[in-house]
Amino acid sequence: MSNSHPPYGEQPDPNVTPWSGPPAPPAGYPAYGQPGQAPQYGQAPQYGQAPQYGQAPQFGVPVPPQKSNRGLVIGLIVGAVVLILALCGAGIGLAVVGNDDETDPTPTPSATTDPGPGPGTGTSAGPQPSESSPEQPNSNNNNAVTARYSSDLSSVCDGSPILNAATYSGPATAKAYVFSNNPERPTLWSSKLVGSDKRYYAKSADFTTVSVVGCMSMVPGSEGAPKKCDYKASDGKSVSVSYISSRYQLTFFAAKTAEKIGDGGVVSAPATRCPSFISYNKTTMKAYAAPDSGTIEAALDKFLS
Repeated sequence: MSNSHPPYGEQPDPNVTPWSGPPAPPAGYPAYGQPGQAPQYGQAPQYGQAPQYGQAPQFGVPVPPQKSNRGLVIGLIVGAVVLILALCGAGIGLAVVGNDDETDPTPTPSATTDPGPGPGTGTSAGPQPSESSPEQPNSNNNNAVTARYSSDLSSVCDGSPILNAATYSGPATAKAYVFSNNPERPTLWSSKLVGSDKRYYAKSADFTTVSVVGCMSMVPGSEGAPKKCDYKASDGKSVSVSYISSRYQLTFFAAKTAEKIGDGGVVSAPATRCPSFISYNKTTMKAYAAPDSGTIEAALDKFLS
């Protein structure tokens, strides 16, 4: 093919084939300068074919999509799992090595599986209660007694704690009994009654509610001049009895412990009048006056207020 042109004004050479432009593009590709056509939906575009010489790249041909990261993500997950398993394996290995250092590989039995002492051992797994409590009398005190009657609380005056008496927790709520002895029979204690309208009064049946015991002992050398009182004895004979006044010391004790908790002062036992009924000693023909009930109540009112 020749690119020569006839001179201006001359006829073309009939033996030369005139220039007819560039050859036609192959079928299936758009002509030069024509816009390209995008691939139809559902058809993958053809890659790897470069445009032929003299042809422009096809317009609208899609750029190949980026590669998926799915494989990378799966790889990272698998790697993390492997790392975790490796760390766990290292912890177990250290624990096993640590156990090898123990001289006694026998495991310590669980507290829930401990059968405790066998029968006949006489021991207990739990702590034992104390033999004595601050609110209880000492069980080692040989003089401690359990009262069966209200009169048994007079043992406090001889130094014996009452095991089943109420605990003394203060004068404001205390119930009280009072006893006095006889100078001729110091170990014989008789009960002294107080008014039933008193807050500290307790019936004989309620002796376990009593927490305070008042004990009255005659003050030595306090006897007064005897008063002659004439009576007729049970056998019908006339007798003369020396009726003697005196003074008594009142002391308050906690019934449960027999410990001294207060002083009630001195209570007089007047003998100004001969009583209608009297108990006397047939040998000495003496009788001692009883402590004054009003003075006893006054002492109780003051101490237990």
